[in-house]
Amino acid sequence: MKTENNKRIALVTGANQGVGLQVAKELVAHGFIVLVGSRNFKRGEDAAKEIGAGAIALQLDVTDRVSIADAAERIRKEFGHLNLLINNAAISNTRKGSLSLQEYGKISMASNASLDEIRTVWETNVFGVLAVYQAMLPLLREAPTARIVNVSSAVGSLTTNADPSYHFHASFGPVYPASKTALNAITLAMMVELESTNIRVNLVSPGFTKTNLNGYEGLQSIEEGSREVVRVALLCPDGPTGTFTRWENDTILW
Repeated sequence: MKTENNKRIALVTGANQGVGLQVAKELVAHGFIVLVGSRNFKRGEDAAKEIGAGAIALQLDVTDRVSIADAAERIRKEFGHLNLLINNAAISNTRKGSLSLQEYGKISMASNASLDEIRTVWETNVFGVLAVYQAMLPLLREAPTARIVNVSSAVGSLTTNADPSYHFHASFGPVYPASKTALNAITLAMMVELESTNIRVNLVSPGFTKTNLNGYEGLQSIEEGSREVVRVALLCPDGPTGTFTRWENDTILW
């Protein structure tokens, strides 16, 4: 049975841990019904229970077209629309293991990066985001107003990384950083496509946050890393679109 049209429905991918989980918690606190997207449904259920009322587990593997289609169909049947899509699911590598970020960087340069690893990371971080966007866009169009927030990273900024003085300049490589550059380009395509509609599209960097993505080597807490995602997600319907920001509303160069 569909919910009333005035219910705000949000989908957060990769919401069973890290920034995604924290964002889901805060959106529920702001009155959203939050679909906790998780590749592993049991982990999604555990996360939804941790969040409490207002959170609903949704099996969603962004690299699996059937999973994405099934998730979209469930949302259509149960809710009929989607007000907010947060594309948060991402992976950073497949080979790092116990290596430090510095050690891993030495085997992830353009000259020696594994093409198989690049394909796997891009499948989630780039093609997965586009696949979810394509499946969920009809549901976003059913809402009076809607917003898409794609979680990227400043390490994907070409302008910033081209500067030799940038702290992470030497770390730019074709695996994770370039996947975020590609995500930024895909997001720009969404922004252009939707600029004359009532669907706003924003790009956000959570910063260097302590998550499984970086082996918990980040410098910010989960709460700190989630702030800009939540701030942008809660912008008013006629708020800005086409932005790329970090906390707090600091523009990142493309």
